[in-house]
Amino acid sequence: MAGYRPGLRLRVAFALALACLLIVGALGFTLFTASEELEEGLITQIVAEEMDYLVSRHRQDPAYRPQRSSNLLGYVARNAQEQERLPPFLVGLAAGKHEFFAGREEIHALVREVGGTRYYVAYKVGLHEQREEEFKLLLLLSIFTATVASLVLGYWLSGVVVSQVTDLAGRVGGLKPGQKHEVLSRPGQYPEVAELARAFDDYQARIRQMIRREQEFTSNASHELRTPLTAIKTSCELLLADGGLSDKSRIRAQWISTAAGRMADQIQALLFLARGQALGDTEPVAIADCVAEAVEPYRAEIARRGLALELDIARDAVLELNYPALRLVLSNLVRNAVEYTERGFVRIAYAAKRLTVSDSGRGIAAEHLPRIFERFFRAEAGSEGTGLGLAIVKRVCDHYGWRIEAESTLGKGSAFSIAFP
Repeated sequence: MAGYRPGLRLRVAFALALACLLIVGALGFTLFTASEELEEGLITQIVAEEMDYLVSRHRQDPAYRPQRSSNLLGYVARNAQEQERLPPFLVGLAAGKHEFFAGREEIHALVREVGGTRYYVAYKVGLHEQREEEFKLLLLLSIFTATVASLVLGYWLSGVVVSQVTDLAGRVGGLKPGQKHEVLSRPGQYPEVAELARAFDDYQARIRQMIRREQEFTSNASHELRTPLTAIKTSCELLLADGGLSDKSRIRAQWISTAAGRMADQIQALLFLARGQALGDTEPVAIADCVAEAVEPYRAEIARRGLALELDIARDAVLELNYPALRLVLSNLVRNAVEYTERGFVRIAYAAKRLTVSDSGRGIAAEHLPRIFERFFRAEAGSEGTGLGLAIVKRVCDHYGWRIEAESTLGKGSAFSIAFP
């Protein structure tokens, strides 16, 4: 399987099995080589002793004819006629040692000439070869058995060795940032595991301190930001309560109040997002209403640029999701669409659990598309944005399990789609 990496336990078992295979294999090779040399020496000795015996007996008794066994043959040739009656594989051999094959059988022969008489001893090594093959098979079987046994034993032993590491990993996996937990280091742990557990304990303590400081900062920042927003909303409410206020001023005051309320909601959403928490409970959300609220702050700019706002959303389209989260995502996508579109349209459509915000604006170069959701990344150096809008969109979508997709053609426009589960 591509990309598969065995765990520590399997790697320890494989390492032990490989070490056993190398050691037993080297030992087996040594034994096999030594046995071959021993066999060769034994055959040479048998042939030499048989030749000495044959020469000695024949000189004592010229009528002596050697006995032949299935694998040991002896011959005496006193003249050319007797040499021609020898077995074909001995005919024409010069004095000395010979090794050759007769058919498929290996033969070791020794030829000696004494006083005009030639003596021949031939030894068929088939039985030795058979024993050699049996010994080779036995060695291979022993190597295989030892390897399998070492693999099983190594797996069991490695399980004992890494059990504490596995236990520690399981407890670390159950930790939640910022929450108190029992100390990971315990009595009886191996020194290396205990050291690792203490390092995790120290790291968790530092994380809790950092989270506590971050929560204090975000709480203070939230309070400091909400105070002026509350003052703005209160002032707008007082203005709206003034019966002498002109219609034009009333509309502006209403717009300011709405923008202040939306800003307060966005601050709350971003604070929740920074803490890794949900933005509230899920509820049935009418997609058309959420889109209308997200678009409202940008209608004036859309009209000023002469853009066509196209909404293709059924009134009965409802999804179970978090309303502030969707509004935050849509607000960022609509703002980007309006900001980068000089003429043409801004279109928002919903169908089959997919909400798409598209435009006919400048588009995004293909080489920039993979990075558009990175924080502070801007495809255009002269852009007025901070590079956080799409990063916030991606983080919200990931948090709720929504899939965000982007398509764009430079000079023709872009389309961002949210696929809901």
